[in-house]
Parts: sequence; C-alpha cells; structure tokens
Amino acid sequence: MADRAFQRSQEAYDVMGFTRTVEPGVDDIGVSTENTLGSGYCYGGGLLSLDETVDGAYRMSHRWALDRVPAGRAVPGLRRLHQHLKENGWEVTSYREGGAAGDWDLFVQRDGGDERMSFTWFPDREYFMGGATGSCASDPGWEDGDVGPSGDGLWPPVLGPAQRN
Repeated sequence: MADRAFQRSQEAYDVMGFTRTVEPGVDDIGVSTENTLGSGYCYGGGLLSLDETVDGAYRMSHRWALDRVPAGRAVPGLRRLHQHLKENGWEVTSYREGGAAGDWDLFVQRDGGDERMSFTWFPDREYFMGGATGSCASDPGWEDGDVGPSGDGLWPPVLGPAQRN
C-alpha cells in the first residue's frame, strides 16, 4: 500500500514538472522539503464515520513538499496537474486558483473517496505540498492486542524526476 501511495505522488510530481530530488524524511515541517510515509486507521462506516476502527485495517499516505517553488513553476504545474487528473478518472472535489496572494489548492478523489490526493501552493512562502492517501488494506500479520495502525515506521524511496529509459 505504501508503494501505491508513493507512485501516485511520483506521478503528480512528474506532471508538475519538478526536477529536484527529495530524500526521505523532513527537517522542519512546513518549511523544508518533505518525503514521508504515514499510516492511519480505517473505520467501519468509511473515512468520515464515527464508527469504531476496523481491527487490522489501515491506510497508507505519502506526503511530500518542496521549498523555493516560484509562481512560474507552481502555477502552470498545478493547472497541468488539474487537467491531467481529470482526464485520468479523478474527481476534482476542490480547485482554487488563489492569484498572486492567495493559496492555490487542488483536491481529488477516486473510488468513492477511498483514494485521495491533495496539493497546496503557498505563494507568500513559495512552498508546495502534495500528498496521496490509498484505500484501506488488511494487515495479514495483525493480531488481537496490536496497538496502532499497521505501516508505521516505513520510509519512502527518493522522490524525484522519473527515470526514463
């Protein structure tokens, strides 16, 4: 599941046209580059449900961010990504072009919201954030009494421009 979330992020990164390499980890959230994986619980009635968590089920997320992203890179990249995702079966749940001063946002989902991606560019800080969350999966190694969602402690590969053969 971590691979799928990372692949979604990698695809978006490529469509945006970014060329920098982002090593796994983060030094200063919201300031420095980021390339991290996380896991979360799955709920019986869906993501927004107040139901109890499903034992042994989890969902993986990949978060990434770049600093020093000027308007000349972010604006055409987000517009291109918006169009690309629409053309490839993603439902755009929110898209906002913030102009020169406001934040730019793109939120998409597919499979009834089981898979989601979000992207935000902050022009005042020239900071771009992206992320992908996969659908729920079952951990075959989960046992009664395990605490926390599965998938914690995983590291993503290096995020960067796609390698073309």
